[in-house]
Amino acid sequence: MKITNIKVYKIDIPLKEGAYKWAHNNHVEKFDTSIVVIETDNNIYGLGEVCTLGSSYLPAYSKGVRSGILEIGQTLIGKDPTDISNINSEMEKKLKGHPYVKSPIDMACWDIIGKNYKMPVWKLLGGKFGDEIQLYRAISQESPEMMKQKVNEYKQEGYTKFQLKVGGEYNEDIERIISVSSVLDQTNILVADANTGWKSHEALKVIKQTQNIDVYIEQPCETYRDCIEIRKKCSNPFILDESIDSLNHFIQAYNDGAMDIINLKISKLGGIYKSKQIRDLCVELKIPMTIEDSWGGDIATAAISHLAHSTPEKFRFSSTDFNSYNSFNYSEGSPKRIDGKMKASDNYGLGVELDFTKIGEPEFVIS
Repeated sequence: MKITNIKVYKIDIPLKEGAYKWAHNNHVEKFDTSIVVIETDNNIYGLGEVCTLGSSYLPAYSKGVRSGILEIGQTLIGKDPTDISNINSEMEKKLKGHPYVKSPIDMACWDIIGKNYKMPVWKLLGGKFGDEIQLYRAISQESPEMMKQKVNEYKQEGYTKFQLKVGGEYNEDIERIISVSSVLDQTNILVADANTGWKSHEALKVIKQTQNIDVYIEQPCETYRDCIEIRKKCSNPFILDESIDSLNHFIQAYNDGAMDIINLKISKLGGIYKSKQIRDLCVELKIPMTIEDSWGGDIATAAISHLAHSTPEKFRFSSTDFNSYNSFNYSEGSPKRIDGKMKASDNYGLGVELDFTKIGEPEFVIS
């Protein structure tokens, strides 16, 4: 089998809540997502997706992703998409770094592999664990009262895990954590995700004022060194996200005892292939994971579901269903949330069928 064409589509995805806000005053009203369709000479095609959160948050942005695909795409024409290790090697030879560029291509190849061998991706990744995946709900940064109200609403929809977007003015963040914790049940899980937004002294004040609350602290500061120092002074369970962007950084963080849990984002690591490497090592080292992506629609959510559902339950701290946040869906077969849970499809590949009538013409085609 050989790759014959790579088509790239740009889609704007509006949000049901109107806007999404997080640390450093970042906010969006719609997400610019890139969909990759890889076609082959035996009429099997694969789907991939990447959606960055803008250039002011991580070193990636949507126009850059599409430019990067133009840079490496021609190298992949004629290659066997089922040879996933070689595909990743070829991308690395052509373009150093830039995992967000490579992720949707890698994802589309996994979709092709599943379709070719008549297996769902979760089976290729090791098999399915459990009947369903427990989801968290991200709560956009608002006033403490508004965030408490949203948590109450999402509790009624079956969610039991909540990720508060903090990393703003630290005194208000303290109020946010206290306010939301007051409406949670004993079995609920609360994560205060600062997304690198606090200075060290601010993080210390937040931790001190919330030390009697059952809350997980996620990526309080921008640098790994600052996070390590906060970790030493924090009795709360500790999650690293932005600092874990490669296998080497994960190994360093594990050796340093830097976290209790990691946030494993598929596109931040360069795709399913590299995410699986870290996922499997986490299982071996007994490190639980939040398994997700930076953002996305139906295809990205499907990829999340396959990686999460093929992870042993006791190491699957949480996951999410980004397509339920969006007011525009463009496919059939993507995971659908029921009572705060989702399942990976049993159909071949990712199990998603793109509705080409909804996405328009490709921005470009590489052949």
